[in-house]
Amino acid sequence: MQYLVLAAVGGLAEPVSDRLWSMDPAALVDVDTDGRLRISTVLPDAEVLLALGLAGACVAPQDLERQPSDCCGGCGG
Repeated sequence: MQYLVLAAVGGLAEPVSDRLWSMDPAALVDVDTDGRLRISTVLPDAEVLLALGLAGACVAPQDLERQPSDCCGGCGG
């Protein structure tokens, strides 16, 4: 699943990445031009929110927006 964190917590990208990687070693985290985190993970919403909180990012559930998949299916994954 892909998520966009609507709250500006881009300064916490590294701690969030570390927390997510401990829960999902294939998770990807980056920061968009507005300072918002973009997250790709197999984790459900509740676990993403938990990881964000443990990393010091106080994110309300309404500030975690699930993004539509952009997977073409070409890799078979």
